[in-house]
Amino acid sequence: MLIIHDRDGARNEFEPVEGKPLMFQLRPMKIGVIGLCNGNAVCGTCHVYVEEKWLDRLPAVEELEEERLAEIPERRSNSRLTCQIEYRADLDGLELTVATRG
Repeated sequence: MLIIHDRDGARNEFEPVEGKPLMFQLRPMKIGVIGLCNGNAVCGTCHVYVEEKWLDRLPAVEELEEERLAEIPERRSNSRLTCQIEYRADLDGLELTVATRG
């Protein structure tokens, strides 16, 4: 299960599919994860804030994601792009908040 808070603070629980990037799974929920670049880490429209306790369990931020995040004014230390997070069983309970957009 994944817990995602939309921009209005509403909590949504969701059962993601293993082995698939979260952006593709969250986009149909219409909660603010858009993914205009279709998962290429260049648009930032799938930006979320990851609950701090989960950050060490996620794959490291790679160069392309880092470059995009560096351009986002609303970036925080716990910012990630959901197109770069592939869901795995050990991420059960992962909690995210859809990032604000300036």
